[in-house]
Amino acid sequence: MSEPSREGGNTIKLAERRVFTHSFKPLYDEGMGLVEQAAEYLDGKGRTEAKQLSRIAATLYAAESMRLTTRLMQIASWLLLQRAANSGEMSRDQVAAEKSKVRLDTASANADAVGWGELPVAFVDLVNRSLNLQALVRRMDDEIYGKNAVSSASSQGLASNPVSDQISLLNTAFARG
Repeated sequence: MSEPSREGGNTIKLAERRVFTHSFKPLYDEGMGLVEQAAEYLDGKGRTEAKQLSRIAATLYAAESMRLTTRLMQIASWLLLQRAANSGEMSRDQVAAEKSKVRLDTASANADAVGWGELPVAFVDLVNRSLNLQALVRRMDDEIYGKNAVSSASSQGLASNPVSDQISLLNTAFARG
């Protein structure tokens, strides 16, 4: 991982330079910080605020909380894999194989969805920040690994189990699997 790849003669992929150099730390810190902030909010103030919502808004809040958590765990998994590559713990090929299990496409309800306007401002801020970070990570992933990377499970015609894939990915990232 010492030298970012070059396309053509002089073209440097900026995403690779950001991910595979010391420039990665701020992105990693931002992502992991957002994971911590979301967990703290959802386990604390978010619980209290959710109890004050109408039934429709509470249902939307519950669904968006799951999406937010899923989105952030996928981003964290991607960041951990890139950190492992950056530190030399995993080869780039190993990272590419494992990162195929990471989904960077967790959607969110539209701001015009019924009940969205009732959602707590702090919660909506977390959702929007996670969507922005997901978009950034996805663009970087597309530039580094290609837009048409397909998960190994789907390319083999197997049904993917997101929970199992996530556990496997985290075990690999922490060298326990």
